Amino acid sequence: MSAEATNPEARPEARPELRRRGRTRIDLRRLGRAALLGPTPRDRLPDAIGHVAEAHRAHHPTADLSVLRRAYVLAESSHRGQMRKSGEPYITHPLAVTLILAELGAETTTLTASLLHDTVEDTDVTLDQVRAEFGDEVCFIVDGVTKVEKIDYGAAAEPETFRKMLVATGNDVRVMSIKLADRLHNMRTLGVMRPEKQARIAKVTRDVLIPLAERLGVQALKTELEDLVFAILHPEEYERTRALIAAHAGEADPLPGIAESVRAVLRDAGIAAEVQVRPRHFVSVHRVALKRGELRGSDFGRILVLVGENADCYGVLGELHTCFTPVISEFKDFIAAPKFNLYQSLHTAVATPDGYVAEVIVRTRQMHRVAEAGVIALGNPYATATAAAAVDGGDGDDERVDPTRPGWLARLLDWQRSAPDPDAFWSGLRAELAQDREITVFRADGGTLGLPAGATCIDAAYAQYGETAHGCIGARVNGRLASLGTRLSDGDTVQLLLAQDASSGPAAEWLGHAKTQAARIAIGSWLRDHPDGDTPAPTPARAPLSVVGVRGGGGNAVADLPDAPVRLAGCCTPVPPDEIAGFVVRGGAVTVHRVECASVAQMRSLGRTSVAVHWRATADCRVTLTAESFGRPHLLADLTEAIARQGVEVVSATVEPPVEQRVRHTYTLQLPDACLLPALMRAMRDVPGVYDVARA
Repeated sequence: MSAEATNPEARPEARPELRRRGRTRIDLRRLGRAALLGPTPRDRLPDAIGHVAEAHRAHHPTADLSVLRRAYVLAESSHRGQMRKSGEPYITHPLAVTLILAELGAETTTLTASLLHDTVEDTDVTLDQVRAEFGDEVCFIVDGVTKVEKIDYGAAAEPETFRKMLVATGNDVRVMSIKLADRLHNMRTLGVMRPEKQARIAKVTRDVLIPLAERLGVQALKTELEDLVFAILHPEEYERTRALIAAHAGEADPLPGIAESVRAVLRDAGIAAEVQVRPRHFVSVHRVALKRGELRGSDFGRILVLVGENADCYGVLGELHTCFTPVISEFKDFIAAPKFNLYQSLHTAVATPDGYVAEVIVRTRQMHRVAEAGVIALGNPYATATAAAAVDGGDGDDERVDPTRPGWLARLLDWQRSAPDPDAFWSGLRAELAQDREITVFRADGGTLGLPAGATCIDAAYAQYGETAHGCIGARVNGRLASLGTRLSDGDTVQLLLAQDASSGPAAEWLGHAKTQAARIAIGSWLRDHPDGDTPAPTPARAPLSVVGVRGGGGNAVADLPDAPVRLAGCCTPVPPDEIAGFVVRGGAVTVHRVECASVAQMRSLGRTSVAVHWRATADCRVTLTAESFGRPHLLADLTEAIARQGVEVVSATVEPPVEQRVRHTYTLQLPDACLLPALMRAMRDVPGVYDVARA
């Protein structure tokens, strides 16, 4: 907004060395003087936006520039007479914001809305006028930016302000693209503000806008915003980093020589590639200095290799690792596994014969465009949307169907609706944006869930089922039973187990395991609505309940050792036709194990005598089964009845105390025929409440 405008030369962050290298600074004072001359003839573009048109045509050669001319004429006439604090005509601000977006490749609709983004708020232009002149799409974006722009930077207003910003971003990501470019221009010209206001704006930029730029993949804006915030909030570290970069500028830089060696290697391999040296920005140099201590010449930049096809990226990687010494710990494949913000590249590092280590990034040109501009590079994500998705000038609650919306944004939009108060939303937003990595887990039904790194089964439950997850009592992760607090990894398969009792609710300790704000808000809300007096008292710990019958010996296993007693091992309870192994133990008895039992390797390592064992012709056998179930009345009786109906004798039964409404039953059973085992296990699984039966 204009309140943040000032003299661009007043602070160190406006110095040339801090700006993105390679970007020409446009003389906004000259553009302002041109703007005061008024509109130009209708057959050509006004001189003041010539740079915008040139940058736009570089990305979109066939773009129709007439709509930009009309938008500029309306913006210039509306803002005429308004001045920024630096003394520049106000029109220089929307021009600068539009130029930033044009350089990143924004499509024409975004640039049109950018030129008009302050007209509805600061002039007499109305949304109806914008709609009539430029259509529903531009009107929708301008309305979203207008709502975001109504910001009072007081601490009490920030939470609700950024809730609106989040909703506006969810409705159209181009709204946030314009907001980020607007903030970048204002940060470039922040010098005449009072120091305390500079710090407050910089902190909001650091805590919310920079993470949002990262999430939207707009690295070009994010890196410059980081440097500007760094200069304001950490002036001493900034000056030290600036001195480091200045000292390096006077020394021999090894990176151009390494880049030339890479070009030669790729030429010899027949791979068409463009090799560049990319200097690090200030914050990146600062982070590397903290990580590595004393910096060497190759630490001040990275080598970027651009190729035409995905397959060429891996060809370049192979040549680099063949002709140079690779630093394996630095290799990352973001092509096979893209980051949550659409970023794709191969990262590696190679050591040269003279001892330098150079970081190398390999990507296609399309990947490079997306890496720099993120969602801005995607063009219009609503090009196929129906007219029904357009705004009607109302309160802006209609949600757009965005095929490019990332999972993190969908999660934020979901939980912000149920955030109990602005302060909770504010703290939750900052915590959510602080997550810099995302994982994908697979559901049992074949779907996927996008979750922040460090998420647990509880987070997966609320992401999949919403409030129904209150009744979740456990999970299977990659086929194995797991507690709800189990942390998930990228690629895990999760099957969530829900209680049959609809009145079930979460435990207070779930809050310690939940990482996503959606889960934490849902759990906290349920706990507030069900104080301790309304919830069932926890089941006191008790000893396992055991029902023990007469224990047999070796069943129908026979050892090739005359007169030696034979026992079936309780750890694996082998039954015909399992492949078995026998070992002599104390007292001369032979213990029979399944060959895959872990005890077999232990017996052999202890030097136990191995004995050949086999099954008798008789079909009876003994087996131990565990039944995992939800706790409910009469479960033990129902399971025992199901076993009895199969004609199987219960030798012993143990029931463990309930844990999180789950109960484990362990049965040692005597079967008249080993062939009955599959049918017996199916019958036990059919008992209501039982969700798994397995061999011990």
